[in-house]
Amino acid sequence: MGLKAVSSAIISFSLLLLLASTAKAQSNGVFDVTKYGGKEDITEALNNAWKDACASTNPSKVLIPSGTYSLRQVTLAGPCKAAIELQVDGILKAPVNPDQFSDGSWVDFRHVDQLTLSGRGTFDGQGNVAWSKSTCNKDKNCEGLPMNIRFDFITNGLVRDITTRDSKNFHVNVLGCKNLTFQHFTVTAPGESINTDGIHIGQSTGIYIINSNIGTGDDCISVGDGTEELHVTGVTCGPGHGISVGSLGRYPNEKPVSGIFVKNCTISNTANGVRIKSWPDLYSGAASNMHFEDIVMNNVQNPIVVDQEYCPWNQCSLKSPSKVKISDVSFKNIRGTSATPVVVKLACSGGIPCEKVELADINLVYSGSEGPAKSQCSNVKPIISGIMSASGC
Repeated sequence: MGLKAVSSAIISFSLLLLLASTAKAQSNGVFDVTKYGGKEDITEALNNAWKDACASTNPSKVLIPSGTYSLRQVTLAGPCKAAIELQVDGILKAPVNPDQFSDGSWVDFRHVDQLTLSGRGTFDGQGNVAWSKSTCNKDKNCEGLPMNIRFDFITNGLVRDITTRDSKNFHVNVLGCKNLTFQHFTVTAPGESINTDGIHIGQSTGIYIINSNIGTGDDCISVGDGTEELHVTGVTCGPGHGISVGSLGRYPNEKPVSGIFVKNCTISNTANGVRIKSWPDLYSGAASNMHFEDIVMNNVQNPIVVDQEYCPWNQCSLKSPSKVKISDVSFKNIRGTSATPVVVKLACSGGIPCEKVELADINLVYSGSEGPAKSQCSNVKPIISGIMSASGC
Protein backbone atom coordinates (compact mmCIF):
# COMPACT_ATOMS: atom_id res chain seq x y z
CA MET A 1 0.00 0.00 0.00
CA GLY A 2 1.42 3.41 -0.97
CA LEU A 3 1.95 6.36 1.39
CA LYS A 4 -1.00 8.22 -0.13
CA ALA A 5 -3.31 5.26 0.40
CA VAL A 6 -2.13 4.85 4.01
CA SER A 7 -2.77 8.52 4.73
CA SER A 8 -6.26 8.25 3.22
CA ALA A 9 -7.00 5.20 5.33
CA ILE A 10 -5.86 6.97 8.51
CA ILE A 11 -8.09 9.98 7.74
CA SER A 12 -11.08 7.73 7.04
CA PHE A 13 -10.48 5.81 10.27
CA SER A 14 -10.24 9.10 12.23
CA LEU A 15 -13.55 10.26 10.76
CA LEU A 16 -15.16 6.97 11.73
CA LEU A 17 -13.88 7.36 15.29
CA LEU A 18 -15.26 10.93 15.43
CA LEU A 19 -18.65 9.84 14.11
CA ALA A 20 -18.72 6.93 16.53
CA SER A 21 -17.84 9.24 19.42
CA THR A 22 -20.60 11.69 18.48
CA ALA A 23 -23.11 8.88 18.05
CA LYS A 24 -22.18 7.55 21.48
CA ALA A 25 -22.54 11.02 23.04
CA GLN A 26 -25.99 11.54 21.60
CA SER A 27 -28.99 9.27 21.61
CA ASN A 28 -32.28 10.03 19.85
CA GLY A 29 -31.26 13.63 19.37
CA VAL A 30 -30.24 14.08 23.04
CA PHE A 31 -26.69 15.27 23.69
CA ASP A 32 -25.89 14.51 27.33
CA VAL A 33 -23.01 16.59 28.72
CA THR A 34 -21.97 13.76 31.03
CA LYS A 35 -21.26 11.67 27.93
CA TYR A 36 -18.85 14.40 26.85
CA GLY A 37 -16.79 14.02 30.00
CA GLY A 38 -18.70 16.56 32.05
CA LYS A 39 -18.36 15.81 35.76
CA GLU A 40 -17.70 18.59 38.27
CA ASP A 41 -16.80 21.35 35.78
CA ILE A 42 -18.93 20.95 32.67
CA THR A 43 -17.80 24.01 30.71
CA GLU A 44 -15.91 22.16 27.99
CA ALA A 45 -18.46 19.35 27.86
CA LEU A 46 -21.32 21.82 27.44
CA ASN A 47 -19.50 23.69 24.68
CA ASN A 48 -18.85 20.47 22.77
CA ALA A 49 -22.36 19.09 23.27
CA TRP A 50 -23.86 22.40 22.12
CA LYS A 51 -21.62 22.46 19.05
CA ASP A 52 -22.73 18.97 17.99
CA ALA A 53 -26.42 19.62 18.73
CA CYS A 54 -26.35 22.94 16.90
CA ALA A 55 -24.92 21.21 13.82
CA SER A 56 -27.73 18.65 13.76
CA THR A 57 -30.23 19.01 10.92
CA ASN A 58 -32.94 17.54 13.16
CA PRO A 59 -34.35 19.12 16.36
CA SER A 60 -31.93 18.37 19.19
CA LYS A 61 -31.59 18.63 22.95
CA VAL A 62 -28.55 19.24 25.15
CA LEU A 63 -29.10 17.67 28.56
CA ILE A 64 -27.54 18.63 31.88
CA PRO A 65 -28.81 15.91 34.26
CA SER A 66 -29.54 16.26 37.96
CA GLY A 67 -26.49 17.06 40.06
CA THR A 68 -24.36 20.04 41.03
CA TYR A 69 -21.83 21.35 38.52
CA SER A 70 -19.36 24.19 38.15
CA LEU A 71 -19.75 26.21 34.97
CA ARG A 72 -17.38 28.93 33.85
CA GLN A 73 -18.30 31.72 31.46
CA VAL A 74 -19.86 30.30 28.31
CA THR A 75 -21.42 31.52 25.05
CA LEU A 76 -23.92 29.22 23.35
CA ALA A 77 -24.24 30.66 19.88
CA GLY A 78 -26.09 29.96 16.68
CA PRO A 79 -27.28 29.99 14.07
CA CYS A 80 -28.16 26.32 14.45
CA LYS A 81 -29.39 24.07 11.66
CA ALA A 82 -32.63 23.14 13.46
CA ALA A 83 -34.55 23.83 16.68
CA ILE A 84 -32.42 23.31 19.78
CA GLU A 85 -33.23 22.84 23.46
CA LEU A 86 -31.03 23.07 26.54
CA GLN A 87 -32.61 21.07 29.36
CA VAL A 88 -31.05 21.89 32.72
CA ASP A 89 -32.07 19.57 35.54
CA GLY A 90 -28.99 20.20 37.68
CA ILE A 91 -27.64 23.11 39.70
CA LEU A 92 -25.08 25.19 37.83
CA LYS A 93 -22.71 27.27 39.94
CA ALA A 94 -20.90 30.32 38.60
CA PRO A 95 -17.37 31.30 39.65
CA VAL A 96 -17.57 33.34 42.85
CA ASN A 97 -14.86 35.81 41.81
CA PRO A 98 -16.11 38.42 39.29
CA ASP A 99 -12.55 38.76 37.98
CA GLN A 100 -12.95 35.37 36.31
CA PHE A 101 -15.34 36.92 33.76
CA SER A 102 -14.10 38.72 30.66
CA ASP A 103 -17.34 40.60 29.99
CA GLY A 104 -20.77 41.21 31.44
CA SER A 105 -22.40 37.80 31.41
CA TRP A 106 -22.06 34.27 32.71
CA VAL A 107 -24.21 32.29 30.23
CA ASP A 108 -24.95 33.98 26.92
CA PHE A 109 -27.33 32.63 24.26
CA ARG A 110 -26.79 34.37 20.90
CA HIS A 111 -28.31 34.34 17.43
CA VAL A 112 -30.48 31.25 17.85
CA ASP A 113 -33.84 30.63 16.20
CA GLN A 114 -36.24 28.18 17.91
CA LEU A 115 -34.40 28.01 21.23
CA THR A 116 -35.88 26.32 24.31
CA LEU A 117 -34.31 26.55 27.76
CA SER A 118 -36.12 24.13 30.06
CA GLY A 119 -35.81 21.89 33.09
CA ARG A 120 -36.00 21.88 36.86
CA GLY A 121 -32.50 23.30 37.21
CA THR A 122 -30.97 26.43 38.72
CA PHE A 123 -28.42 28.96 37.49
CA ASP A 124 -26.71 29.98 40.75
CA GLY A 125 -24.69 33.14 40.26
CA GLN A 126 -23.19 33.00 43.79
CA GLY A 127 -23.37 36.77 43.99
CA ASN A 128 -23.03 37.35 47.73
CA VAL A 129 -19.34 38.27 47.64
CA ALA A 130 -19.78 40.54 44.62
CA TRP A 131 -22.68 42.44 46.24
CA SER A 132 -20.63 43.11 49.37
CA LYS A 133 -17.94 44.84 47.29
CA SER A 134 -20.22 46.55 44.76
CA THR A 135 -20.53 50.35 44.63
CA CYS A 136 -23.43 50.28 42.16
CA ASN A 137 -25.93 51.45 44.79
CA LYS A 138 -24.23 54.87 44.93
CA ASP A 139 -22.07 55.23 41.79
CA LYS A 140 -23.63 55.39 38.33
CA ASN A 141 -20.21 54.72 36.77
CA CYS A 142 -19.51 51.61 38.82
CA GLU A 143 -17.73 48.68 37.23
CA GLY A 144 -20.28 46.26 35.79
CA LEU A 145 -20.64 42.79 37.22
CA PRO A 146 -21.64 39.71 35.20
CA MET A 147 -25.30 38.88 34.66
CA ASN A 148 -26.50 35.31 35.08
CA ILE A 149 -28.11 34.85 31.65
CA ARG A 150 -28.17 36.92 28.47
CA PHE A 151 -30.44 36.36 25.50
CA ASP A 152 -29.03 38.27 22.52
CA PHE A 153 -30.88 38.22 19.18
CA ILE A 154 -32.99 35.15 19.94
CA THR A 155 -36.09 34.53 17.82
CA ASN A 156 -38.99 32.20 18.61
CA GLY A 157 -37.68 31.21 22.03
CA LEU A 158 -39.16 29.64 25.17
CA VAL A 159 -37.76 29.63 28.70
CA ARG A 160 -39.76 27.46 31.10
CA ASP A 161 -39.45 26.06 34.64
CA ILE A 162 -35.90 27.39 35.10
CA THR A 163 -34.64 29.18 38.24
CA THR A 164 -31.99 31.90 38.39
CA ARG A 165 -30.52 32.59 41.82
CA ASP A 166 -28.24 35.23 43.35
CA SER A 167 -26.92 36.83 40.19
CA LYS A 168 -24.04 39.26 40.64
CA ASN A 169 -25.89 41.75 38.43
CA PHE A 170 -29.14 41.50 36.42
CA HIS A 171 -30.45 37.95 36.45
CA VAL A 172 -31.61 38.06 32.84
CA ASN A 173 -30.92 40.54 30.05
CA VAL A 174 -32.96 40.37 26.84
CA LEU A 175 -31.58 42.31 23.86
CA GLY A 176 -32.63 42.33 20.22
CA CYS A 177 -35.02 39.39 20.65
CA LYS A 178 -38.30 38.60 18.89
CA ASN A 179 -41.04 36.31 20.15
CA LEU A 180 -39.44 35.11 23.38
CA THR A 181 -41.57 33.68 26.22
CA PHE A 182 -40.72 33.14 29.89
CA GLN A 183 -43.14 30.70 31.53
CA HIS A 184 -43.05 29.38 35.11
CA PHE A 185 -39.74 31.18 35.48
CA THR A 186 -38.28 31.88 38.93
CA VAL A 187 -35.90 34.60 40.04
CA THR A 188 -34.66 34.56 43.62
CA ALA A 189 -32.23 36.85 45.45
CA PRO A 190 -32.29 38.75 48.75
CA GLY A 191 -34.09 42.08 48.88
CA GLU A 192 -30.82 43.82 49.78
CA SER A 193 -28.88 42.49 46.78
CA ILE A 194 -27.62 45.31 44.57
CA ASN A 195 -28.66 45.94 40.96
CA THR A 196 -30.11 42.45 40.57
CA ASP A 197 -33.03 43.20 38.22
CA GLY A 198 -35.03 40.05 37.52
CA ILE A 199 -35.61 40.40 33.78
CA HIS A 200 -34.43 43.45 31.84
CA ILE A 201 -35.74 43.87 28.29
CA GLY A 202 -34.40 46.24 25.65
CA GLN A 203 -34.79 46.71 21.89
CA SER A 204 -36.97 43.61 21.67
CA THR A 205 -40.43 42.80 20.30
CA GLY A 206 -43.00 40.24 21.39
CA ILE A 207 -41.71 39.30 24.85
CA TYR A 208 -44.08 37.35 27.12
CA ILE A 209 -43.53 36.79 30.86
CA ILE A 210 -46.22 34.44 32.13
CA ASN A 211 -47.03 32.81 35.50
CA SER A 212 -43.61 33.54 36.94
CA ASN A 213 -42.26 34.33 40.41
CA ILE A 214 -39.66 37.08 40.80
CA GLY A 215 -38.12 38.17 44.07
CA THR A 216 -34.89 40.18 44.03
CA GLY A 217 -33.09 43.34 45.16
CA ASP A 218 -34.02 45.63 42.27
CA ASP A 219 -36.78 45.81 39.64
CA CYS A 220 -38.59 42.51 39.18
CA ILE A 221 -39.00 43.48 35.54
CA SER A 222 -37.38 46.52 33.92
CA VAL A 223 -38.10 47.82 30.45
CA GLY A 224 -35.46 49.61 28.41
CA ASP A 225 -35.67 51.60 25.21
CA GLY A 226 -36.85 49.99 21.98
CA THR A 227 -39.16 47.52 23.74
CA GLU A 228 -42.43 46.83 21.90
CA GLU A 229 -45.24 44.40 22.67
CA LEU A 230 -44.24 43.26 26.14
CA HIS A 231 -46.92 41.16 27.89
CA VAL A 232 -46.53 40.47 31.62
CA THR A 233 -49.30 38.24 32.99
CA GLY A 234 -49.70 36.32 36.24
CA VAL A 235 -46.37 37.44 37.71
CA THR A 236 -45.70 37.51 41.45
CA CYS A 237 -43.17 40.24 42.32
CA GLY A 238 -41.45 40.77 45.65
CA PRO A 239 -39.17 41.59 47.28
CA GLY A 240 -37.72 44.12 44.89
CA HIS A 241 -38.45 47.50 43.34
CA GLY A 242 -41.58 46.54 41.42
CA ILE A 243 -42.27 46.48 37.68
CA SER A 244 -40.69 49.45 35.90
CA VAL A 245 -40.66 51.04 32.49
CA GLY A 246 -37.32 52.83 32.32
CA SER A 247 -35.34 54.52 33.26
CA LEU A 248 -35.56 56.35 29.94
CA GLY A 249 -33.83 59.42 28.57
CA ARG A 250 -30.41 58.74 30.02
CA TYR A 251 -28.65 58.08 26.70
CA PRO A 252 -28.85 59.72 23.25
CA ASN A 253 -30.80 58.13 20.40
CA GLU A 254 -32.98 55.89 22.55
CA LYS A 255 -35.73 54.12 20.63
CA PRO A 256 -39.40 54.52 21.62
CA VAL A 257 -41.14 52.17 24.05
CA SER A 258 -44.63 51.06 23.03
CA GLY A 259 -47.13 48.33 23.76
CA ILE A 260 -46.51 47.42 27.42
CA PHE A 261 -49.26 45.30 28.99
CA VAL A 262 -49.03 44.28 32.66
CA LYS A 263 -52.04 42.31 33.88
CA ASN A 264 -53.17 39.99 36.69
CA CYS A 265 -50.03 40.43 38.77
CA THR A 266 -49.40 40.48 42.53
CA ILE A 267 -46.75 42.79 43.99
CA SER A 268 -45.76 42.41 47.64
CA ASN A 269 -43.40 44.23 50.04
CA THR A 270 -41.59 46.17 47.32
CA ALA A 271 -40.11 49.68 47.15
CA ASN A 272 -42.43 50.52 44.24
CA GLY A 273 -45.41 48.94 42.53
CA VAL A 274 -45.83 49.79 38.85
CA ARG A 275 -43.60 52.62 37.72
CA ILE A 276 -42.61 54.65 34.66
CA LYS A 277 -39.40 56.62 35.12
CA SER A 278 -37.27 58.99 33.06
CA TRP A 279 -34.25 61.15 33.72
CA PRO A 280 -34.50 64.96 33.74
CA ASP A 281 -32.33 67.32 31.73
CA LEU A 282 -30.78 64.74 29.41
CA TYR A 283 -32.06 63.16 26.17
CA SER A 284 -35.34 62.87 24.31
CA GLY A 285 -37.47 59.76 24.01
CA ALA A 286 -41.03 58.48 23.96
CA ALA A 287 -43.11 55.89 25.79
CA SER A 288 -46.73 55.19 24.88
CA ASN A 289 -49.50 52.59 24.87
CA MET A 290 -48.71 51.28 28.37
CA HIS A 291 -51.42 49.59 30.41
CA PHE A 292 -51.41 48.22 33.96
CA GLU A 293 -54.57 46.31 34.93
CA ASP A 294 -55.92 43.92 37.59
CA ILE A 295 -52.99 44.24 39.97
CA VAL A 296 -52.94 43.43 43.70
CA MET A 297 -50.57 45.40 45.95
CA ASN A 298 -49.59 44.02 49.36
CA ASN A 299 -47.78 46.49 51.65
CA VAL A 300 -46.15 48.21 48.68
CA GLN A 301 -44.39 51.55 48.91
CA ASN A 302 -45.33 53.95 46.11
CA PRO A 303 -47.84 51.62 44.39
CA ILE A 304 -48.44 53.74 41.24
CA VAL A 305 -45.67 56.03 40.01
CA VAL A 306 -44.78 58.14 37.02
CA ASP A 307 -41.46 59.76 37.90
CA GLN A 308 -39.95 62.05 35.30
CA GLU A 309 -37.48 63.43 37.83
CA TYR A 310 -35.72 60.11 38.34
CA CYS A 311 -32.29 60.96 39.70
CA PRO A 312 -30.58 58.17 41.63
CA TRP A 313 -27.32 58.96 43.43
CA ASN A 314 -28.23 62.69 43.06
CA GLN A 315 -25.84 62.87 40.13
CA CYS A 316 -28.04 64.69 37.65
CA SER A 317 -29.57 68.14 37.23
CA LEU A 318 -33.18 68.98 37.97
CA LYS A 319 -32.86 72.42 36.38
CA SER A 320 -34.38 71.25 33.08
CA PRO A 321 -37.33 68.87 32.77
CA SER A 322 -37.30 65.44 31.21
CA LYS A 323 -37.39 65.32 27.42
CA VAL A 324 -39.22 61.98 27.32
CA LYS A 325 -42.80 62.12 26.06
CA ILE A 326 -45.22 59.84 27.97
CA SER A 327 -48.71 59.24 26.56
CA ASP A 328 -51.59 56.77 26.39
CA VAL A 329 -51.15 55.20 29.83
CA SER A 330 -53.79 53.49 31.96
CA PHE A 331 -53.89 52.14 35.50
CA LYS A 332 -57.05 50.08 36.04
CA ASN A 333 -58.41 47.95 38.88
CA ILE A 334 -55.37 48.28 41.12
CA ARG A 335 -56.18 47.34 44.70
CA GLY A 336 -54.64 46.35 48.00
CA THR A 337 -52.50 48.02 50.67
CA SER A 338 -49.82 50.68 50.55
CA ALA A 339 -46.92 51.12 52.97
CA THR A 340 -46.81 54.85 52.20
CA PRO A 341 -49.58 57.52 52.24
CA VAL A 342 -49.01 58.65 48.63
CA VAL A 343 -50.49 55.73 46.71
CA VAL A 344 -50.57 57.49 43.32
CA LYS A 345 -47.81 59.87 42.25
CA LEU A 346 -47.79 61.16 38.69
CA ALA A 347 -44.83 63.54 38.41
CA CYS A 348 -44.70 64.30 34.70
CA SER A 349 -42.32 66.50 32.75
CA GLY A 350 -42.82 70.25 32.98
CA GLY A 351 -41.51 70.57 29.43
CA ILE A 352 -43.58 67.79 27.82
CA PRO A 353 -46.59 67.03 30.04
CA CYS A 354 -48.04 63.51 30.03
CA GLU A 355 -51.10 63.00 27.83
CA LYS A 356 -53.98 60.52 27.85
CA VAL A 357 -53.38 59.11 31.33
CA GLU A 358 -56.26 57.17 32.87
CA LEU A 359 -56.90 56.10 36.48
CA ALA A 360 -59.82 53.70 36.88
CA ASP A 361 -60.93 51.77 39.96
CA ILE A 362 -57.94 52.52 42.16
CA ASN A 363 -58.65 51.06 45.60
CA LEU A 364 -55.44 51.28 47.63
CA VAL A 365 -55.59 51.55 51.41
CA TYR A 366 -53.00 53.14 53.67
CA SER A 367 -53.54 52.56 57.39
CA GLY A 368 -50.42 54.19 58.82
CA SER A 369 -50.06 57.22 61.04
CA GLU A 370 -49.70 59.81 58.26
CA GLY A 371 -53.38 60.15 57.47
CA PRO A 372 -55.55 58.71 54.72
CA ALA A 373 -54.25 57.62 51.33
CA LYS A 374 -53.66 60.44 48.89
CA SER A 375 -52.58 61.06 45.31
CA GLN A 376 -50.28 63.67 43.79
CA CYS A 377 -50.27 64.82 40.19
CA SER A 378 -48.13 67.39 38.39
CA ASN A 379 -48.01 68.31 34.69
CA VAL A 380 -50.81 65.86 33.90
CA LYS A 381 -54.60 65.87 33.92
CA PRO A 382 -55.58 62.23 34.36
CA ILE A 383 -59.00 60.90 33.39
CA ILE A 384 -60.44 59.40 36.60
CA SER A 385 -63.32 56.92 36.66
CA GLY A 386 -64.82 54.37 39.04
CA ILE A 387 -63.39 54.02 42.53
CA MET A 388 -60.62 56.43 43.54
CA SER A 389 -59.58 55.79 47.14
CA ALA A 390 -56.94 58.54 47.19
CA SER A 391 -57.90 62.18 46.80
CA GLY A 392 -55.59 64.84 45.40
CA CYS A 393 -55.31 64.37 41.66
